[in-house]
Amino acid sequence: METDITSQAVGLASNTDFSILKLFIRADIIVKSVIVILIVCSIYSWAVIIEKIKLFKKINSSSEDFENKFWKSKSAESFYNSLPSKTEDPMARVFMDSMHIMLKSRRSSNLDEKMSRMLEINIEKQMEKIEKGYTFLATVGSTAPFIGLFGTVWGIMNSFQSIAISRNTSLAIVAPGIAEALFATALGLLAAIPAVVAYNKFNNDAKKYTQKLENFSKRFLSII
Repeated sequence: METDITSQAVGLASNTDFSILKLFIRADIIVKSVIVILIVCSIYSWAVIIEKIKLFKKINSSSEDFENKFWKSKSAESFYNSLPSKTEDPMARVFMDSMHIMLKSRRSSNLDEKMSRMLEINIEKQMEKIEKGYTFLATVGSTAPFIGLFGTVWGIMNSFQSIAISRNTSLAIVAPGIAEALFATALGLLAAIPAVVAYNKFNNDAKKYTQKLENFSKRFLSII
């Protein structure tokens, strides 16, 4: 009798351990899969966020430096010849790719139209590189809460099944399952909130940088 009571107490104590590791271990395969998916999404989202923070800091500085040097140069062609061929600055790439076309087509009758079109194409090409990863952030921000909610619903269904099987409505019976379920919801929000905030910020930063490239292109086109 005493042994049964002790084993029940140990079992109840283990079920009342609500540490993150225990919640994951006690969860069934579906809830575990949801938790793993959300953790992976969150880790990759933060990798994209950190990469974009570094990228915008880098290109804002390098583009400002490029513009200062460009407007101080004697001519666009001499400045073009002085630039390293492997520069990674988007504004420098737009200038170099456009100048390459201009030097090949300088005798063309519709040079202005061709240059204007090439500048637009080159800006779009550079912005596609900058905005790489935005779709993932938007997807995580919009779907992670629902993935977490699915895990929550599944966990609560398991808790109700435990009540039906044990015929015991005690909170101790359903608390572990509900805790696992709510943990999935929390992870969904934890993955979604930073992704949404970062997406909105980087989208705004990309618009500002696009405007900077377009302003440079207009001024550059006016001196050709």
